[in-house]
Amino acid sequence: MTSFLLGTLKGLFSRLQAPIPTLRASSTSQPLDQVAGSLWNLGRLNHVAIAVPDLEKAAAFYKNILGAQVSEAVPLPEHGVSVVFVNLGNTKMELLHPLGRDSPIAGFLQKNKAGGMHHICIEVDNINAAVMDLKTKKIRSLSEEVKTGAHGKPVIFLHPKDCGGVLVELEQA
Repeated sequence: MTSFLLGTLKGLFSRLQAPIPTLRASSTSQPLDQVAGSLWNLGRLNHVAIAVPDLEKAAAFYKNILGAQVSEAVPLPEHGVSVVFVNLGNTKMELLHPLGRDSPIAGFLQKNKAGGMHHICIEVDNINAAVMDLKTKKIRSLSEEVKTGAHGKPVIFLHPKDCGGVLVELEQA
């Protein structure tokens, strides 16, 4: 019995020491970020939006403490927010503060007093095709139509309940 157990353990140990095969993605002519048969492609992360209760304090933190390039505050009354852009080199952060009583950020900050991540924004190469495709896949949006976003480009927000609990903004690249 002892020799059987030693032989079994020896065999198991030698298999554990064997090199693990490296997995490689097979190369295809289709980019990894394109859905098969789709007329649109997902692009890069454009920004992460953070709702903040004090815009000046938040901007000062990123500028003075972390050394980031920070824009001046930009009021966007059509969206009910004031925005400060924080340039991070490979992407941006959008610091959002309520502007007016009907601001969607005011409601967010009532539930999250210290602020927090509000949404992520991902670029797409054809926003109209993306919207039509996502509707067929039963992904809801927060508006019926594409709107002009803070960067002056067409955007649409996808319902967080259909996106793993994350509010996702799609922006035309």
